[in-house]
Amino acid sequence: MTPTLSFLATCPVGLGPLLLSELSDLGAEDLRDTPAGVYFSGSMALAYRACLWSRLANRILVKLSETAVSNTDDVYASARGLKWSDHMTPRTRFAVEFRGQSAYIKNTHFGALKVKDGIVDYFREQVGERPSVDAKQPDLRIVAQLSKGKLTISLDLSGDSLHKRGYRLEGGKAPLKENIAAAVLLRAGWPEKFKGGASLVDPMCGSGTLLIEAAQMALNIPPGLRRERFGFMGWLGHRKDQWEMIVAESQSQVKAALPDGVEIRGYDGDVNAIRRAEENARRMNLSSVVRVRVKQLSEVIKPTHQNMQGGLLVVNPPWGERLSTPGAAGQLYASLGQVMHSEFASWDAAVLAADVTHAKATGLRSYKNYKMKSGPIDIAVFLFSLSETNKRREDAASRSNEFVEVPLPDLSEGAQMVANRLRKNQKKLANWLHKEAVECYRIYDADMPEYSVAIDVYGEHVHVAEYAPPKTVKEDDANRRFEEILDAVQIVFDIADRSEVAVKRRQRQRGLKQYERVSRKNERIFVREWGAKLWINLFDYLDTGLFLDHRPLRGRIQAEAQGKRFLNLFCYTGVASVQAGLGGARFSTSVDLSNTYLDWFRENLASNGLAEAKHRAVRSDVMTWLAQETSEYDLILLDPPTFSNSKSTLNHFDVQRDHVELLVRSMARLAADGVLYFSNNQRRFKLDPQILEQFVVEDITRATIGPDFVRSSHSHTCWRLQHRSS
Repeated sequence: MTPTLSFLATCPVGLGPLLLSELSDLGAEDLRDTPAGVYFSGSMALAYRACLWSRLANRILVKLSETAVSNTDDVYASARGLKWSDHMTPRTRFAVEFRGQSAYIKNTHFGALKVKDGIVDYFREQVGERPSVDAKQPDLRIVAQLSKGKLTISLDLSGDSLHKRGYRLEGGKAPLKENIAAAVLLRAGWPEKFKGGASLVDPMCGSGTLLIEAAQMALNIPPGLRRERFGFMGWLGHRKDQWEMIVAESQSQVKAALPDGVEIRGYDGDVNAIRRAEENARRMNLSSVVRVRVKQLSEVIKPTHQNMQGGLLVVNPPWGERLSTPGAAGQLYASLGQVMHSEFASWDAAVLAADVTHAKATGLRSYKNYKMKSGPIDIAVFLFSLSETNKRREDAASRSNEFVEVPLPDLSEGAQMVANRLRKNQKKLANWLHKEAVECYRIYDADMPEYSVAIDVYGEHVHVAEYAPPKTVKEDDANRRFEEILDAVQIVFDIADRSEVAVKRRQRQRGLKQYERVSRKNERIFVREWGAKLWINLFDYLDTGLFLDHRPLRGRIQAEAQGKRFLNLFCYTGVASVQAGLGGARFSTSVDLSNTYLDWFRENLASNGLAEAKHRAVRSDVMTWLAQETSEYDLILLDPPTFSNSKSTLNHFDVQRDHVELLVRSMARLAADGVLYFSNNQRRFKLDPQILEQFVVEDITRATIGPDFVRSSHSHTCWRLQHRSS
């Protein structure tokens, strides 16, 4: 009769119930789920099938002995007392893994040493020679577990962890382990879905782990089929003929193609990640099944195969060490939520997150979540039924549109004048705003000298920046006029609470003051420009995060960026780099000295589903960086401040004085047929004749001034530079 053996299948925390069900389907008996894994019993054939077919286990251990121990001598005696000649020879290279501690063994290395000594002394006594220890590539791995006064000695039948299927040689940063990916798919009900004709999409697929695991399930491919070696192959108890029969039987069960209408697609904004995914799929002979493309998150849409019966969106967005800032993770999940809501409304979704706030940032409500561990990190998979979450969104939107009447202030004669001018300007800009879908614009810029402010509209919000009044204007008069401006803004824009209007006094700022907070309201809003979703802060900083006068130039960059290498110098919050990314730039580099702005840029990238690997941020003084950089770029934006006196640089910067050196260094990085746009806000700026002689220069200032800045056309000057042909 076939002997019944005792086994332990280990797995990551949180996968135990799934693993128990999987082993039961393979024919295991006496199953018991524990934090360490699943204990079960069965034949050696069952163990072979578990090694070959388990999508969830890390290791399969077969128990050799279990003895009571109370000291180190007992541990040694337990190891020496086993008949090791049934399992290995003196030529077998072995390793010992010791788990557990006690009052007499507080160090697992010491425990492993006592077991090793017992094994070596057994062979010395029996045959006069000893086997060698090889911790890195042993023929046989022995696991000793000390728990509750008992020492269990087992053989590891797996060798390397079973999550290593053999197709992924390089996973990128913090890759998702294959058995965790399989667990996500099982929790999301993927086996039932593909049998019903559903497809699968991963919009941030990285090296393709979720896609390949999904394809293996759909084609009934044993996950261990491509592994070259298992731990039992170095064991004397291994029955090669039985193993080969089980492998052949399993190979015959593999399906030739996906069910009709089922597709498995993956996208990622990082071309290197897509190359890894393609290579991994090729190793598993799945290139015709797993289809991947370079595509930013914002570009991902639902497949439209005529026989498709719904689908599953499954994704492990970058988080933790794979993203530069915690804020960027939140913005990325928010962008993911928008794609889920707008493009995959009738599908289901499974989203991995290390923080529940990330899942909430999608703006959608999950109906179920399952906790698990990825290495030492606690993570969870959140399940969404997108048709239901969309319905809840629509209900919430309907409730938010309920009208509430609020009292507004009476206008003085001066305030009425301002209100009339605001309405006149709105009417004048109306057609342009509608035609160009402009959401952020300047509505007033000191149109009446005695009311000297700039008023900008950001979606449903208004920003009022007061120019410092001349010393000849009395403080009481300045304060009265400013109050009249705010009254007019409230009336024209129908704002109930004046505290919702962002108010700032505009003064020249130098050095780090331009980055300092002016308040700590910590309230940011989402706005759109040329299809980009951008974060701005109207209250906390002198600048909002979006220079409105550069809108036309950013639109030009987006239109010209396709396939280009883009460089953004003095990048601020990186909006031009976002526009370049959405325009199809091959890659971009954005340089700035402010950590605050670079983090802001990274969150803008994440909000638009653009990969940091493709659009890198560099913290550096621009002059210093240009002196060291050797790469070439096809499209460059150079938009320096008028003046800077940062503590992080040795010399202060003055655009009039330093622009020749800055332009020469920047043009050295421009490809022969490339274009550089040079813009600055110095009102009396004059371009040095040396630049006009050295390069082809075109003044394009008028073309970069939008209709909302016609009155303040002095807001910036702009040139288009190219190399002279030799």
